Amino acid sequence: MASSSKKKTTMAKLNRESAVRDKRLRKAAKKDARKAAAAAELLNPTVEGAEAVEGEEREAGEAEPAEDRSPEVAR
Repeated sequence: MASSSKKKTTMAKLNRESAVRDKRLRKAAKKDARKAAAAAELLNPTVEGAEAVEGEEREAGEAEPAEDRSPEVAR
């Protein structure tokens, strides 16, 4: 009867705890992947992002008065 004093964890509880650990690991991995992707995007902007910036510069350039432009552009 000495062995009955020891509490035993059921397999169902062990499985639930294992599932929770796995879920936390997957969630942490996703979070790290998102952070890495965001950091990579800041270091290497995409071509689409560069085209959008160039388009905005052209629009701003068209709004300039002709007298502010260099003589080569006015010709």
